[in-house]
Amino acid sequence: MNRLLTTIFLFAFISGSYAGIILGMVAAAAAGAATAVTGVTTAVSTAGFTSGGIAAGTYAASMMSAAATAAGGGVAAGSTVAILQSIGVIGLGVLGTAATGGIGAAGGLLIYALII
Repeated sequence: MNRLLTTIFLFAFISGSYAGIILGMVAAAAAGAATAVTGVTTAVSTAGFTSGGIAAGTYAASMMSAAATAAGGGVAAGSTVAILQSIGVIGLGVLGTAATGGIGAAGGLLIYALII
């Protein structure tokens, strides 16, 4: 997939035609969206919010400890820790993927605009 997007982007950059520019914009938006969605889920997992629970000795464990202490012993539903753990277990979900992908697509288009 990445090679296809790179090929389309290079074609658009080299050709300079309107069709090439539009293909480049589509490729930039798609690459931005894919990178954002993958990046968010990877970052959450790397922080220690995994499908098996919060990994010991990680940043997530520190956050959970602080949240539990602040809440008097448990992690409050809807808190940042709870939301991140939910993402670690089930992923972003439909709305989260759409929102993150949209932001990533906008970023990809912005980068494309700066390059062209």
